[in-house]
Amino acid sequence: MRTISVGLLGLGNVGSGVVKLLADNADAIRHRLGGASVAIRRIAVREADKPRLVDVQSSLITTDVNAVLGDPEIEIVCELIGGEEPARTHVLEAIARGKHVVTANKALLAAHGEEIFAAAEQRGVDVYYEASVGGGVPIIRALREGLASDRIDELVAIVNGTSNFLLTTMTEEGRPLEEILKEAQEKGYAEADPSLDVDGWDAAHKLCVLIPLCFGTRIRVAQVLVEGLRGIEPIDFRYAERFGYVIKPLVIGKDHGDSVEARVHPTLIPRRFMLASVNGVYNAVYVSSYALGSSMYYGRGAGMMPTAVAVVSDVIEVSRNVLASSAGGTSLRASRRRGEMKERRIRDPGELSSRYYLRFGVVDKPGVLAQLAGLLGEHEISISEVVQEGQRQEGKPVTVVVTTHRALERNVQAALGIINDLPTVLEKTRLLRIFD
Repeated sequence: MRTISVGLLGLGNVGSGVVKLLADNADAIRHRLGGASVAIRRIAVREADKPRLVDVQSSLITTDVNAVLGDPEIEIVCELIGGEEPARTHVLEAIARGKHVVTANKALLAAHGEEIFAAAEQRGVDVYYEASVGGGVPIIRALREGLASDRIDELVAIVNGTSNFLLTTMTEEGRPLEEILKEAQEKGYAEADPSLDVDGWDAAHKLCVLIPLCFGTRIRVAQVLVEGLRGIEPIDFRYAERFGYVIKPLVIGKDHGDSVEARVHPTLIPRRFMLASVNGVYNAVYVSSYALGSSMYYGRGAGMMPTAVAVVSDVIEVSRNVLASSAGGTSLRASRRRGEMKERRIRDPGELSSRYYLRFGVVDKPGVLAQLAGLLGEHEISISEVVQEGQRQEGKPVTVVVTTHRALERNVQAALGIINDLPTVLEKTRLLRIFD
């Protein structure tokens, strides 16, 4: 029977999971492909003698990428090395040589997706990328196929497991972010350099992959409002609970007709909202669409096997296309099913509208609260609730927490620019957005 040969670029955590899954589920995969099999032919790595997470025949390992890209027997290349370069160069070379590509690389697609999909379209090959967002959560396929007949109005998601783990632990244990992050690094839950996760950039890359699928428009990472977790303190979780909220690391995309909004930031969400119960390293994507209404897609967002499930599922789908084409049938190209991209305006962060949680550290004396309320009012920011706690201690601030009605981002930032310079304000204001 027919064998589909696969080449891997990278044999790290995800690559090892792909090797294991293809071996462990070989019989099931063969059954799903009508008797055809999938076999790994070559694996390109940086260091040939490095210890591996899985047993691999030494004959499959090479440090020469061209041994994969130039092998005429290899029909599918799995790019699993991450980052923009040399991944971009290798993917474009694979496409130019007529090979189909499966990738888990959200940074690559966010920065160079249009170039890669255009090249694939011209060459007539597939580019599949389910593993780039949500690990084992099949959100790409759901958006591209399951909701193809519907109009998506809004997407709200948790797509970074590390950030969600950190905020979940802060919620449950009331400890500082830095302390929990250090423990997460020691346990391998967070990278030695956690900035991509903690500062929101990993989630922003994933949002840039999702927005074209949801709203049919291009977007660059630089157009996304991105804020990370630094500066959130245990006190914020106590107030969130008091107001009936939990704090989650959200990505939000919304269709406004004439424009699209895109933002990534920690957010207060109502405890009754479905995403409020998504804890630990789990990911979830909440979609609001015209016909279906609300739907949510939930599962493990990272790790060897969850991500490998998405990669191997794409390999199987591409293999079906290869088999259909060789049998004279019609393959359904993933790159073509993206549809035509329309140029639409991405809203400037100042245009965004939200409710806000504002935590002030101020001098405890008469008139301070009135001064804060007055400055907010002058910038068209209406207060919903106010809580003041703490006893007067010489030289130390008392806490005043305000939640607002819906206001424009530009107005809030302008007001805080003045408030933070007041002599009665002893700490920089902590701002968190509220999603209702």
